[in-house]
Amino acid sequence: MSNQQKSMFVLADGTNVVVTFILVSSLFLLWGFCNGMIDVMDKHFQSELHLTLAQSAWVQFAHYLGYFLMALPAGWLATKLGYKGGIIVGLLMVAVGGFWFFPATQIASFWAFLLGVCVIAAGLTFLETVANPYTTVLGDLRFAATRINLAQSCNGIGWMFGPIAGAAFFYSKDASGASTAAQTLWIPYAAVGVVVIVLAAIFYFAPVPEVKMEDDYHLDDSMSNVSHSIWTHSHFVMAVAAQFLYVAAQAGIFSFFINYMTSQTPPVPDAWTSGTLRNWFEASKAGSLTLSDKGAANLASLGFVCFLAGRFSGAAILKKFAAHKVLGLYGLINVMVCLLVVLKLGWFSVICVFLSYFFMSIMFPTIFALGIHGLGLRAKKASAFIVMAIMGGAILPKLMGHVGDLYGMSRAFVVPLACFAFVSLYGYAWPKLSKCESMTSGRPMGGH
Repeated sequence: MSNQQKSMFVLADGTNVVVTFILVSSLFLLWGFCNGMIDVMDKHFQSELHLTLAQSAWVQFAHYLGYFLMALPAGWLATKLGYKGGIIVGLLMVAVGGFWFFPATQIASFWAFLLGVCVIAAGLTFLETVANPYTTVLGDLRFAATRINLAQSCNGIGWMFGPIAGAAFFYSKDASGASTAAQTLWIPYAAVGVVVIVLAAIFYFAPVPEVKMEDDYHLDDSMSNVSHSIWTHSHFVMAVAAQFLYVAAQAGIFSFFINYMTSQTPPVPDAWTSGTLRNWFEASKAGSLTLSDKGAANLASLGFVCFLAGRFSGAAILKKFAAHKVLGLYGLINVMVCLLVVLKLGWFSVICVFLSYFFMSIMFPTIFALGIHGLGLRAKKASAFIVMAIMGGAILPKLMGHVGDLYGMSRAFVVPLACFAFVSLYGYAWPKLSKCESMTSGRPMGGH
């Protein structure tokens, strides 16, 4: 390991926290896996319960509602309990939600599954509220954006395997070809419940030091002074808005990926149905060969490979270039990519959907790091509001689904297009909003 890599995980007092960073990064893999299964579940309920695109978006709504309801309590408890306590509480809540899916399968009602989704999301809220800001302080400040993107790369790995597990259990069939999903849907969630119980025990005994973020704006000098509220800092306020719209775009693209692939891809030749890929295709109503739901769910994993590649390459790029500039550029590229999807250019547009995965990859962690920059002890409170902004994933996918119902899934990409435009604007405007040249330039250029 190079000296630069060592400094990434060494605190000011010389403590090496690389093991702690690895443990915290495992949490990112966990919620990536859970989120990946959610996207596949969305299409499952469309088929099983005969829901429209807009109606099936209730799955996403329940998921992100959990984030919205629990974000502020999670921020408050994280402040009271510290990083370790917040992580353990979050893991135990995820376990409760995971085990609930067994009775939910017996109840066999839409509301029961939505409740499980919401409870898991509430637990994940604790983990995100704690883990995201924690990665930014586990070492040299210069590499804060790099660390959170490396940790979020584990999120990409989890998101890559989530659709595979979802396809295996949500679209399972018996020998006669009849669906068995109603009997097997609970299995991956129960497995998640077991894993998080083990993780909670590991974190209970593991070293998780409390580390204070740099207080560049002197918020901690006068904690009771209203003029020092985090809401007086434009770079934080706009980060909340940017995160709301980014997650809205991400949730829309992820949740309707299967719908897009099964309805918008051009017909494929019969030769593609040979070998191991034969279950990936089915005849459409028009008689042509198209991707099946299971095939599209498996193909979603390729999208998350692109997402993961973006995270790893983004972490390297962020070592060399200012985080706000990279965010602005990636946002602008995704505006153009979504426009090409809207234009319905056949396989070229299909490729652009995968490109959108790559270029959205660094957005969540980078917006997070830019938003809490320099907020000192109040970074945990700011983190809670940025996590709360994930509610965007509950609201705008319903709009995207409505546009898809009326005009087709290709045209629905105009919704994430508008969201990425705002994210790009935030990235390029960040120096003016924060009055800092970059995250690594030291003190603000002027007072807030």
